Amino acid sequence: MIVAFRWMRRLTLLAGAALILVLAATGAPSAGGRDAARAYSFRLIASGFSNPVYVTSAPGDTTTLYVVEQPGTIRILRGGHEVGTFLDITNRVLDDGERGLLSMAFSPSYQQDHLFYVDYSDLQGDTRVVQFSSQNGVAVPTSAKELLHVQQPYPNHKGGQLEFDRNGYLYVGMGDGGTNPANGPTGIGDPENRAQNPDSQLGKLLRIRPTQPGASWQAVGYGLRNPWRFSFDRKTGDLWIGDVGAARFEEIDHRAPARLGALANYGWSRFEGRASYNKRVTLARGGQLASPSFVYAHTYGNCGVIGGYVYRGKRVPAARGRYFFGDLCTGSVWTLTVGKAGRLSHFAGAGARVPNLSSFGEDSSGELYAVGLDGRVYALR
Repeated sequence: MIVAFRWMRRLTLLAGAALILVLAATGAPSAGGRDAARAYSFRLIASGFSNPVYVTSAPGDTTTLYVVEQPGTIRILRGGHEVGTFLDITNRVLDDGERGLLSMAFSPSYQQDHLFYVDYSDLQGDTRVVQFSSQNGVAVPTSAKELLHVQQPYPNHKGGQLEFDRNGYLYVGMGDGGTNPANGPTGIGDPENRAQNPDSQLGKLLRIRPTQPGASWQAVGYGLRNPWRFSFDRKTGDLWIGDVGAARFEEIDHRAPARLGALANYGWSRFEGRASYNKRVTLARGGQLASPSFVYAHTYGNCGVIGGYVYRGKRVPAARGRYFFGDLCTGSVWTLTVGKAGRLSHFAGAGARVPNLSSFGEDSSGELYAVGLDGRVYALR
């Protein structure tokens, strides 16, 4: 589970070196395949940040990274050094456990319109997606325009990722809203069945054309537990979702671009991964069941998937076309690829570990980065 980040930081320190992934997907190749010996590494490039949960860059800017800090700030990183603050909304953000400032996305036309978007938990704990503009290289806080407000029933499972697809839609991943600790361990179950309720925006993948007058949010996926991180392949447009599991399994979901507009049901809480979780839950009608493309178990210290990106950069040619993802508790990083038939073709242990891993990110050139909750930023080399 993606649970209280500061508590998970202590747990990660006990996890040891990179561990072996145990796969639960039927027919999934093992880590002993032809690429198992190929190693990729993440090199430390900066440190000193406060609970970084995301890193990205603006379109067309190859010199600047933006590091999202959970307490409510976005820092500017150039040449391995923090050089300033891009946005500070700490007075609007509830920084508590899984709540806080969770991600950002720049408009694809940022060089012209200077617009960007953030997802955060407000002081009441509700989710807000807000558009801002920038001027002279920093955000204008008074330019805030709210695009989405979702009331949250519990303190966990906020999702929070924002991404644009190549058609100009802005997507947000919404967790199922969590659970009441009185009903069992925090993070288990979906007691009000929100993920399978079409009338709730929780447990959904939503999208909108943010600058189109009169545009409204459209649900293109439901049955999600906590899609903490998802991404689009910048070359193919494929969607990759890392949906955090409950008691036993973590899953990766893959969606071809031709299917993005068709409603998909990712199965929670009837299923966890490919396994039955709650047989009393009836799958909502109207969407095709989308089975996980990849599943791994809560073994060897693994606990929560951190979805990543398909690498399209130039620094590591051997890694191109591989989808990188990892685990919160162990910090282990792995890769997989998609074959010609659109199926996952083989898996390789990446030989990498990012301590306290909280997120991956990419820059405008497709280079890959990772951040750890201990304040560090890494680059794939």
